Amino acid sequence: MKLPVSVLFLSLALCVSSAAFGQSSDNDGCTNATVDGDYAFRVSGWVVLGGVTVDREGVAMTHFDGAGNLTQVDFVMSNGAPLPGPSDPVTGFHIAETGTYKVNSDCTGTAEIHLPKPPNATSGAVINLMLVIGDQGRTIHTIVSRLFPPGSPTPAVVSIHSDAEKLGMGE
Repeated sequence: MKLPVSVLFLSLALCVSSAAFGQSSDNDGCTNATVDGDYAFRVSGWVVLGGVTVDREGVAMTHFDGAGNLTQVDFVMSNGAPLPGPSDPVTGFHIAETGTYKVNSDCTGTAEIHLPKPPNATSGAVINLMLVIGDQGRTIHTIVSRLFPPGSPTPAVVSIHSDAEKLGMGE
């Protein structure tokens, strides 16, 4: 028996929406406290700035306080050159990066990172992340959902992701 195309599409839509609902109502027991401590991130991707696609590669050390706040240092290369910004004179890592995060019970979440304001800009860059937590809080996988360049009210076109491991788990 051949089903009408509309019935097939309706069946597919119901399957997809019920699968999505199943995850959103899932309670894996995650909270902001699941992400607590220092995490080493590897960052990779690209951003379009002024009509030009710019590669981004970097590393970051992010401290999550278990209550929804974060601090971070990073070192990011942009098309083969280090990004400018306030940095530690000893390590060379960018400093003064702060933000917030929210973890949902299904171990998904969001974060927002605020970078320092560069000279002659009205604000620093703001990075919005979507994240998932794995291995009982030992790993974090993120994707940038929006990136506002310094002083810009409009997000840039971006495709950047990162993966992290929690420090100190072997102790």
